[in-house]
Amino acid sequence: MTSKILIVDDEESIGEIISYNLEKEGFASEIAYDGLQCLKALEKSNFDLVLLDVMMPNLDGFQTLQEIRKTSRIPVIMLTAKEEEVDKVLGLELGADDYVVKPFSMRELLARVKTNLRRLGYESEKPDEKILSLGDITIDLGKYEVQKRGQVIDLTLREFELLKFLAQTPDQVYSREELLEKVWGYEYYGDIRTVDVTVRRLREKIEDGDGDFQYILTKRGVGYYFGG
Repeated sequence: MTSKILIVDDEESIGEIISYNLEKEGFASEIAYDGLQCLKALEKSNFDLVLLDVMMPNLDGFQTLQEIRKTSRIPVIMLTAKEEEVDKVLGLELGADDYVVKPFSMRELLARVKTNLRRLGYESEKPDEKILSLGDITIDLGKYEVQKRGQVIDLTLREFELLKFLAQTPDQVYSREELLEKVWGYEYYGDIRTVDVTVRRLREKIEDGDGDFQYILTKRGVGYYFGG
């Protein structure tokens, strides 16, 4: 089944170039030219992934991402012309799964798209019935669902993948570089700050909020591990 990708960029030429290259690789695509068009397109059609530019009129990429995350966990890759750390971090904190800095090579962008779709497709095509119960946390690998004390916790795809990976090997410490390779699934072009931001978002959702972490723990100078 052909994956359908929504490209959101106010620069028509960029959207068309991305669309052309995606379709050469066998993907279906549609272009929206601002955040409002993006949200309308998501209401009307089913997409498998969103490529979302940051600098746009009406709703910028960050505002659009916030609206998307109110109702959907669809993988979102941010496209940003800025290299400032704050932009990358803000996108990740708002729930982006990945980001690519402009100008990017089409090869890099296609690699990001394929990896995010591959990980999502693996879960949908090969459901795993196994359920992990660790303390107050229950991870249903088949339904891609996490509960804490019976309450469903809304995680993005990347947050779920990180939690799942760490929970499957409790007390095993992984460096940030190892997590980028194992969880993000390819030679990551970004920096290790991506892991720290995703860990912080995950902690905000699954920990009790008293600063005394129970599940995602830090081994100072080494990395992270699951200790529940």
